[in-house]
Amino acid sequence: MMQYRKLPHGDEQIGVLGMGSSAIGQAGEKEIEATVALALENGVNYFDMASADAAPFAAYGNAVASAGMRQKVYFQIHFGAEYSTGKYGWTLDLDTIKRSVDWQLTRLKTDYIDFGFIHCIDEAEDYAKARAAGTIDYLLDLKRQGVVRHIGMSSHTPAVADQVLDTGILDMLMFSINPAYDYQKGEYGLGEVDQRMALYRRCEAQGVGISVMKAFAAGQLLDAQRSPFGLALTRYQCLQYALDRPGVLTVLPGVRDRRDLQALLGFFDAPAGERDYSVLGGVAPKAAEGVCTYCNHCQPCPMGLDVGLINKYYDLARMGDELAKEHYRTLEKHASDCVACGHCDGRCPFHVHQMQRMQQIAAWFGE
Repeated sequence: MMQYRKLPHGDEQIGVLGMGSSAIGQAGEKEIEATVALALENGVNYFDMASADAAPFAAYGNAVASAGMRQKVYFQIHFGAEYSTGKYGWTLDLDTIKRSVDWQLTRLKTDYIDFGFIHCIDEAEDYAKARAAGTIDYLLDLKRQGVVRHIGMSSHTPAVADQVLDTGILDMLMFSINPAYDYQKGEYGLGEVDQRMALYRRCEAQGVGISVMKAFAAGQLLDAQRSPFGLALTRYQCLQYALDRPGVLTVLPGVRDRRDLQALLGFFDAPAGERDYSVLGGVAPKAAEGVCTYCNHCQPCPMGLDVGLINKYYDLARMGDELAKEHYRTLEKHASDCVACGHCDGRCPFHVHQMQRMQQIAAWFGE
């Protein structure tokens, strides 16, 4: 049922559907434990611990310990989120961060951190302060000790994410991905359309996994009255959209209870039509037109080309990803096998001229 993707900078196999903890605190300890137990039973193994309050931590720790699953579970713990008041708070103070991390580990009943995240760095100034305060050095030291297995960062800002990617310290990036933000709609729709896609491609090329937050744009995309597109998408369309972005390993929707989780797990049994987000082609901005999103709505190709994958490997290879070049060369069908029948051009919701692009790709690979 669950599908897994490998962390490029490690051996971890991460479930494509994880669990966010921002909304579960109000469910009560028993329901939180039951929800985590249900998640574990269904192969969910990645949990983000940026919660709205302190309630989930002990419940998560109890559920995972009771199931004897600690070695198979990955916690994403944020260095900068703190819960001394019982509610979520954000801090750049290193001493406060250390106390908060110790508090979280105690309640989660663990002595190591799978993914230690520099928390909520949306401004270049925030990263500079975190570095000056010693948070980055502290994380690196914990990684050397083996207490932290991987280092990540959460952000909503492509330019800041690029700045930290330049340092080479990241194994994972938590980023807000959904069609509204990618098309510059909403509070966190930061960065140009092509800048956001370039960030996702860069992460994949550098082997930095992406864990996705705000896949539903805080629920706005699920409500036609609040959606910036004037139409409602389903949870499954949003999940598929995020999972189709380059570099994405897992999507972490906020779960309120078992009912929420059970509905999300239905994604794996849903037919392709229920996950198809090609309706976005009619509302995409001009900046998004002509850009392949690897959605494969153009399939099936009469000649058997995997058009989305060919485009993806080409885009990554042009960024210097040598592995993408090798993956392309091992494909059964290549861009040079295109016979320019026009089937894909006619079906592409984003108006990509795939026949022309296949010629470009074949020339680039020297076919």
